[in-house]
Amino acid sequence: MSHVYEERATMIAAGELQSFVPFGREHCRNHPNAVNLQLRQLQPASELWSSDGAAGLVGSLQEVTLHEREKERWQLRKGTAPYEVEYEEELYVAGNMVIWSHGSKNQASYVYKAFTVDSTVQQALWCNFTVPQSKKDVKDVVEKTVCIVQSTCVNVHSMSGKDFISPLPFQVRTDLNLFIREPLPTLFSMLHPLDEIAPVVCKSTGLFESRLQYVTDSALRVVFTCHEPSIIMTYDTQQCTHTVWTLRKVTPEEQTTVLKCPDQPGPVHTPNAAPSFISTHLRNVTRLDSPASPLHCHALHNQSRIPASPGLHSRVHSPSISNMAALSRAHSPGIAAPSFSGAQRFNMSCHTPSPRGHSILASPNSTLNETALLPEMEPILPDLCIEQLWTETSAISREKGCQAAKVFITSDLCENRYLCFLVESHQQLRCVKFLESNETSQLIFASVTVITAKDAAPLEVSKVFVPGLLSPTFSVQNHQPQLSTPLENISTPARAVVQHMSRLEEVGMPSPVLEVRSAKQHHESSWLEDSSFQQAAPHIHSLRDAVSNRVTLELSSGSMLRITIPEVATSELVKRCLQAIRFILPKDTAMKVLVKWYNSYNAPGGPSMHLEWNLFVTCLMTMMGYNTERLTWTRNLHFEVPLSPVIAPKKARPADTGSDEDWGYLRCSDYHWQVSMRPAVAVQGLEPVGPPGGVDNHESALGLESSALLFPHIPVLFYVLHLLYEDLKLDELQRSGARALVGLLQQLAKDLQLEDFIDLYWRDYPSFIKTFKEACVIDQTQMELMTWPVFLDGEAPCVFSWLSRCLRGQDVTPFPHLPGICERTKLLVLSYALYVVGDEDAISTNMLKYLSRLSILYPAMGYVTTHYLTCLFFFNTAGFTLKDLESVPFGVALPIRDAIYQCREQPCSDWSEEVCALIGRQDLTRQAHKVTLTVGLNVMLEPPVTSEADEEEDGMTDLHPEVTGLIWSQDLRVQEVRRLLQSSRPIRVNVPHLPEVSDHEYIEEKENKLLQLCQRTMALPVGRGLFTLFSYHPVPTEPLPVPKLNLTGRAPPRNTMVDLNSGNIDVPPNMTSWPSFHNGVAAGLKIAPASQVESAWIAYNKPKSADLANEYAGFLMALGLNGHLTKLATLNIHDYLTKGHEMTSIGLLLGVSAAKLGTMDMSITRLLSIHIPALLPPTSTELDVPHSVQVAAVVGIGLVYQGTGHRHNAEVLLAEIGRPPGPEMEYCTDRESYSLAAGLALGMVCLGHGSNLIGMTDLNVPEQLYQYMVGGHRRTHAGINREKHKSPSYQIKEGDTINVDVTCPGATLALAMIYLKTNNRSIADWLKAPDTMFLLDFIKPEFLLLRTLARCLIMWDEIFPNADWVTSNVPQIIQENIGNQEQTSVSEDLNMETIVQAHDYIIAGGCLAVGFRFAGSANSDAFDCLYKFARNFMQCLTTSTATVTGQYNLQTCLSMVLLAVSMVMAGSGNLKVLQLCRFLHKRTFGEMNYGFHMAHHMALGLLFLGGGRYTLSTSNSAIAALLCALYPHFPAHSTDNRYHLQALRHLAVLAAEPRLLVPVDVDTLKPCYALLDVTYKETQWYEETTVELMAPTMLPELNLLKRIKVKGPRYWELNIDISKGTQHLQSILSKDGVLYVKLRAGQLPYKDDPQGWKSLLAPNLNNRSAEVRTFKPEAISTFTSDVALVSFAEYFCRASENMKHKQETVALLSAILYECVTQEYPEMLPTHISIDQAVRTLERGDLCETFSLWQMKLVLELCESRVLQQRLRDTRRQGHGLLLSSEFLPVMKSSADRALDRWLCVKGDICLSYMRGQPMNNDTDVNMLACFLVYHSIPSLKNMVASDLEDSQLLFKFVKYFKLSKS
Repeated sequence: MSHVYEERATMIAAGELQSFVPFGREHCRNHPNAVNLQLRQLQPASELWSSDGAAGLVGSLQEVTLHEREKERWQLRKGTAPYEVEYEEELYVAGNMVIWSHGSKNQASYVYKAFTVDSTVQQALWCNFTVPQSKKDVKDVVEKTVCIVQSTCVNVHSMSGKDFISPLPFQVRTDLNLFIREPLPTLFSMLHPLDEIAPVVCKSTGLFESRLQYVTDSALRVVFTCHEPSIIMTYDTQQCTHTVWTLRKVTPEEQTTVLKCPDQPGPVHTPNAAPSFISTHLRNVTRLDSPASPLHCHALHNQSRIPASPGLHSRVHSPSISNMAALSRAHSPGIAAPSFSGAQRFNMSCHTPSPRGHSILASPNSTLNETALLPEMEPILPDLCIEQLWTETSAISREKGCQAAKVFITSDLCENRYLCFLVESHQQLRCVKFLESNETSQLIFASVTVITAKDAAPLEVSKVFVPGLLSPTFSVQNHQPQLSTPLENISTPARAVVQHMSRLEEVGMPSPVLEVRSAKQHHESSWLEDSSFQQAAPHIHSLRDAVSNRVTLELSSGSMLRITIPEVATSELVKRCLQAIRFILPKDTAMKVLVKWYNSYNAPGGPSMHLEWNLFVTCLMTMMGYNTERLTWTRNLHFEVPLSPVIAPKKARPADTGSDEDWGYLRCSDYHWQVSMRPAVAVQGLEPVGPPGGVDNHESALGLESSALLFPHIPVLFYVLHLLYEDLKLDELQRSGARALVGLLQQLAKDLQLEDFIDLYWRDYPSFIKTFKEACVIDQTQMELMTWPVFLDGEAPCVFSWLSRCLRGQDVTPFPHLPGICERTKLLVLSYALYVVGDEDAISTNMLKYLSRLSILYPAMGYVTTHYLTCLFFFNTAGFTLKDLESVPFGVALPIRDAIYQCREQPCSDWSEEVCALIGRQDLTRQAHKVTLTVGLNVMLEPPVTSEADEEEDGMTDLHPEVTGLIWSQDLRVQEVRRLLQSSRPIRVNVPHLPEVSDHEYIEEKENKLLQLCQRTMALPVGRGLFTLFSYHPVPTEPLPVPKLNLTGRAPPRNTMVDLNSGNIDVPPNMTSWPSFHNGVAAGLKIAPASQVESAWIAYNKPKSADLANEYAGFLMALGLNGHLTKLATLNIHDYLTKGHEMTSIGLLLGVSAAKLGTMDMSITRLLSIHIPALLPPTSTELDVPHSVQVAAVVGIGLVYQGTGHRHNAEVLLAEIGRPPGPEMEYCTDRESYSLAAGLALGMVCLGHGSNLIGMTDLNVPEQLYQYMVGGHRRTHAGINREKHKSPSYQIKEGDTINVDVTCPGATLALAMIYLKTNNRSIADWLKAPDTMFLLDFIKPEFLLLRTLARCLIMWDEIFPNADWVTSNVPQIIQENIGNQEQTSVSEDLNMETIVQAHDYIIAGGCLAVGFRFAGSANSDAFDCLYKFARNFMQCLTTSTATVTGQYNLQTCLSMVLLAVSMVMAGSGNLKVLQLCRFLHKRTFGEMNYGFHMAHHMALGLLFLGGGRYTLSTSNSAIAALLCALYPHFPAHSTDNRYHLQALRHLAVLAAEPRLLVPVDVDTLKPCYALLDVTYKETQWYEETTVELMAPTMLPELNLLKRIKVKGPRYWELNIDISKGTQHLQSILSKDGVLYVKLRAGQLPYKDDPQGWKSLLAPNLNNRSAEVRTFKPEAISTFTSDVALVSFAEYFCRASENMKHKQETVALLSAILYECVTQEYPEMLPTHISIDQAVRTLERGDLCETFSLWQMKLVLELCESRVLQQRLRDTRRQGHGLLLSSEFLPVMKSSADRALDRWLCVKGDICLSYMRGQPMNNDTDVNMLACFLVYHSIPSLKNMVASDLEDSQLLFKFVKYFKLSKS
């Protein structure tokens, strides 16, 4: 039997040739640089050919000297970016330019980056550096870079935008053989551009000891480096051998060894090494990726060296390239790229036919080196170590100059790996096979194979196998250049753009290197006859730039062609069959099979000319020994494919014009075949053509050739292909593949006489299998030649029956499985074991119960309570998605869909993104997706469109109208707040012009009125900052818009301008300095903490004009409050501070302190200490620091050390509260604010520590503070500042008593903060208001407010939100006298004014305490209580009592109560509070000053904090911040900082926290309403309570909550459990509170349907059947937005004219659709329809395959399974039944039963004859019989007989009886 396959030499058809020109060359031509001239001359000869003829060619070749050719070089690699598309990258070097470009099949090349450097580029390469991370669990970052080597330095440009320049330790020079006595290191490495260049050490293991020393052998040349595995290859110029070394990181022990004896480096002992001279190189090996693989990339070296006697070779010397040669070159992992030696090798574009020149290597400057590495110098620590792995044996010829020109690693089709190196001088390719030992770190090198080759390149043809494998080496030989093949590009359809590239010959050597085949140029006389000018034809000169399966051929003419080598297979089915074959066969056999297949598949004629599968079957069966000509069905395969190369290898004839064969080609194309054959008909296998006459009589003629390659392996191959067939059955998309495969399988089963399998195939495809009549006879002796595996003896594995047994609860045997090939079988078998059998260990310990021959075990997962959950997590880890589930047959998929549905109902909010996607909860998927949320709402909400009127920027345009519109949908309160807080438009100054007033006086009157109004305008920014808090994401390229503070007015009716600068009235100096500071803060506070803010942007915002400096100072403070100031470079901070601008210093110091809150940051502490004399050493120079800057610095210390209890700072601050005025004028003005600041800072440092102040007992902090509060004798100062306080002030006579007016406020608040929430009654009693008139006279009423507040904050738990509690703070004496002031005559002792003032301030203090206690809670009791007091105070303002208390005091108390009520309602936008604020906004007369306006507008800002997205926290830190901000003494005018520094008002921001939850519809990405159940934890005041809220809503403080649940029925339920921890909820809230929700099908959002009356589910739910009938398909669009469902309703559920008779179908489809939509599983629609179709086909009796019936059977078995029955019995989970509707399945089941019963009735004999084993004829009956057997799970004949005769007898009797009874 001589087959085509026995032919020894085959050819491979490669893809079309395309001419290749490096993209960089084209790009460089446009570069304005002298290099243009040379490049123009570099045009390859082919481009000049046509124009100037031969003269042009000669001319161009003369012009282009080798020297200029040297100027350009390039390299290609496979793209490594995370794109879907595969692309190529090119790095092109010419002159001093480097061009990096990308290009792919479907996109033209484009420049990615271009670099121009100062001097000529010696070399450019890709390199990956690893940056180790400080944290343990964080993966190291890999920096991808391009390195450009120049003569003096290396430029490194990383893709992340960083640039480094590493200078080389010496100038590269071209002098040669410099003699240095001392052996010095010759191999160096650099692990990061910023690291030192370090020598490499070598570990040599001797017989007795291992030695470690620097690599100093000058004869060593590195020719190749590789990152995976981590090896380098060197060449010894004296021994003339190649050596492979492993490269790894140096261990710490080795480092110390090297350091102990650095002065005797000693040469590395390679055999007989005697280095006579040294030429030191800088070799640079890349930064490590991981300890396992120290090398990240391949190195390109310029290694070749002139031998010692230059006379031996006379070569053209080309200029040297840099010796940074070992800098590495990054590669896509898996493709080992060659390392070239020699300059031309390196630049890879040597167009000259002359022999390749060798470059001269540079040596470092001797003097430099000697000084650098003298023994006295400290040696440099080595980073890397090399150890020898393999050296060439002396058997391989050793001559001078046999250094490898190319080295690469490649693998064959069976994953054997080879290190190949090309020795040009011998025209040899040497291939060393290597494998990893059990310890993966060790490589074992095996045999060496030598192939004669002129050039070689590694290609990747096989995408089938493990990714990254490389195909057989492709090599070119050129024995007779004069007979070269002309390569043309003319292609006609018949030649199918194929070029005969090379003839691949199988080498019949016994070595395992079967795949490395030599390739010879294929010469045919016919070609030469056709060739018009064969003498001038160019020949292939070399190969270069191999990427994936493409390579460039360099022709002798200088032009280049790019060619593509075909793949192993394109059809999915063939790929999987090849995988299975390779898995089971021995490696060498598998190799032969793959090579044979590759050669026949890619034979000239092209893969497009035939159906791949037919060719594969023919090829495989031939290798098994079949004569495919004699078998009818395989012969028919040939008829389908007349041009099949196996039958008629077509000779492609070069022709310029088309030929008749082109027509034949078109007729034989796939397309024509598909059109003419119609797959359906082809599959039925139209009556097969009978075998030729004469054959019938000789049955023996159909035998098998037992000498065939695969003959002994037939049973094993049959079994693996059967398992593949079972796997294909589980994939709907591969069903055609299963059908194609079954033909081959049944033939093998027949011939191997495996009855079980034949029966199985017949049951699957009854009508198809019946067409196969022939069997081949295999006699007994032949059978014995085969290897029969044990597993063929058992029952034929059928995956459907295995799953069916599982569902019926029977015992199952392990199902066989091919790891890596039948992954779907494994996945589904294990998920059934998990879910149906309920074995939770199925995916960990008990895996072997369900799968046999398993090689990869999944890691065990954590214990999960429910099976369906485990099942889902298992699916997820296996990488299974919903898309994959759609391709699983519906019956098999149903349990998995069921598990998904159960999980979908009640998921956890913290599941991973993949699991959420699997259960179809897009809302959770999006929530879990890290990227979408970082910028929160700004992603989804377009910025509001501003109208013309708003053109004037008021700084409030960035609030989210979609959210505010949902929170306050009934009115325009947000616009009203904007109107009240805007300060950028002129004010209306309405003064009536009385007749008696002169014009001049009238103007003055107007200006005075304007001045009054300006007091209000200047106070607005403080409120605006709170209102717009964190609402804006700045654009990094634009400065922050700051609305201007407009202090002009317009007077009606003519709208004339009123200005304060007219000089008519006196305006206070510096009036606007603080207001513009506040304006800057307000603008800066808009920036959200999540924004991208860089140091450069902050500096970029600095204004040019000096008058805006105050605004910028405020902007800096705001950046600190939102955390961005930490990004400002320290240099800039110092730069700002040295300017000495007071405001800038205040803003900066407070800003950086707020940004470093509680961190004890040392650098910030130093910064602050310079500004606080008390923190400087006593001898230090006295700095002149402005007073307000000192105040800011002191508060800064408090912020930085907040809550730390730092002893030293506490001691200093305690002393500073009572700092006396100095001898001169220092510390004399505004002492109150300094003392207060020290008190606040002390309070913050010891915040909440109470009596547990560790190490401070000797300071007596509480006693000292008490003394500051009530007065008394001043104590002598201890500590460093004693000297300063010795002499008393000359200005202020205080004596030695404490000035309580200065120290009391600070001390009171310090006590409040230290004992905050401690409920320490003894301290609280100190703070009680005095209860005798005598003592009351001694204390300022204002201080009573502070004391009351402080006392209540300490007794935190006793604060109650009612009026009685507030009044209970008032002492008895006041309460008695306050009520009866009108009736009884007031006694002499009582000062009524004192009593009334004290009463009001104490009430205000109590109210403020309630405000703190219930801040941000919107507690209704607290609100009612405070609102009542606020109204009382307002009434007092307008009545006579005002005279007793005084307007000012009442106004102060009212402001404090207003602030208290807005603290409680923070962020809620309460209307009543808004009305109060608006009323006070209008009052600009009387006692209303700048400070009161500030208080009222702060209240307004707090009420709408962050546009309703933020509210206040009651944490200790927040209360401290609020105490600083809301200190109850507001400034009298805009420059007043006497009692309190104005800048501290903004610290309220530190108490804000986002607590607004905004549901966002995941489909529309718009905010929407959703119902929440919020459950509170149990506390001492109330039980565990659940309240229902309509979101968007403000949540209570998270520590009070237990869980939050999105309620149905409109939206899918979602639980956020907070008892486990609040991190998840906090992360949601911090990202604008976006909570994704998903609308259920059939529901409308609350906005469109508030009452829920429009929903599909609303009408009469009691009468379901009527409802289904009334369901109109038109209505569907209102209930679901799913396009597929809407279209389904449109086309299938509407009865049209021509569907009158199909009324029933329409009704059924409508019912199904209704069911799916209302029950919320639209994905079940296809399942319902499939079941219906299966039953209908069964009723008609034309099922030609039993596939759908199997699925139907699995569905029914699931319904009766244990899992489901248990769930239906479980009362708690009412209504969670099966996914299929209750009525649908029984109907379908009874229809199927009826159809089969009818058939049994009529055709029962067929069933009986099957049981008797008689042959059957009728077509439809055979089909129905198969259906009957499958549906009723009747075992195969053999099993029936084997299992139990009784059973089969019973069945026999039953069928007979059934027939009789029916007839």
